[in-house]
Amino acid sequence: MDTGRLPLFCFFAAMVLGFLSIRFSTRMIRAGVRWWPGNVTPGGLHIHHSVFGLGLMLLGGIVGFALPPDLAGWRAVAAAVFGLGAALVLDEFALILRLRDVYWSREGRESVTAVFAACAVTGLLVLGVLPENLTDLIRADDQGGLAGWAGAIGLAALNLGLAVVTVLKGKLWTGLIGLFFPLLLYVGAIRLARPAAPWARWFYHRPGERWARRLERARRREERFHQPVARLGDRLSALVAGRPSS
Repeated sequence: MDTGRLPLFCFFAAMVLGFLSIRFSTRMIRAGVRWWPGNVTPGGLHIHHSVFGLGLMLLGGIVGFALPPDLAGWRAVAAAVFGLGAALVLDEFALILRLRDVYWSREGRESVTAVFAACAVTGLLVLGVLPENLTDLIRADDQGGLAGWAGAIGLAALNLGLAVVTVLKGKLWTGLIGLFFPLLLYVGAIRLARPAAPWARWFYHRPGERWARRLERARRREERFHQPVARLGDRLSALVAGRPSS
């Protein structure tokens, strides 16, 4: 690829295919299909597939760094190996986060969200859409000058801060996509938090009628807008990754 995004595309494709493959495998194991290979349990020890993912990420990362830039094809292969490993690790993100096996529980849906988020961000990068602030930093580097660097760094710090506020308000997707389209960050940071978000727990449960009104508005908005979207997301997640058992 003339754009130099071949390794990134291979990473993205391998991550998507790896996630779909491992989810198909775990669903076959869950269904008790006799002819399908089961879990890897040498000596009775259940080895989670995230362990294999870590190994693949190390292999792909080390080889990718070691290869000279002119070996574009092999660097793309290394990126694909890294992407496959990333899929296996992210598929057990919830387990790593909680240090207990929640793969088929509702908490395990966080793994699916992590994979979807990684695929969305990587997909935008493959299409050539860079985070707005990264573009500003590249422009400042090309033009030089202290004023350009100061402006780019200041704007990047502002947008990153808004992204953190947006995520703390329970709007993960707005925070992530907003890094590419900053207008979303301003909207997400200004509007009400979702009622179960950390921001709502910290501020909306304070004494006083003002905070009580905000919490009530947040709950009404959750029921009217967010819950229907969440149910649609749950159906999509169940279609791709299987239904949770609890």
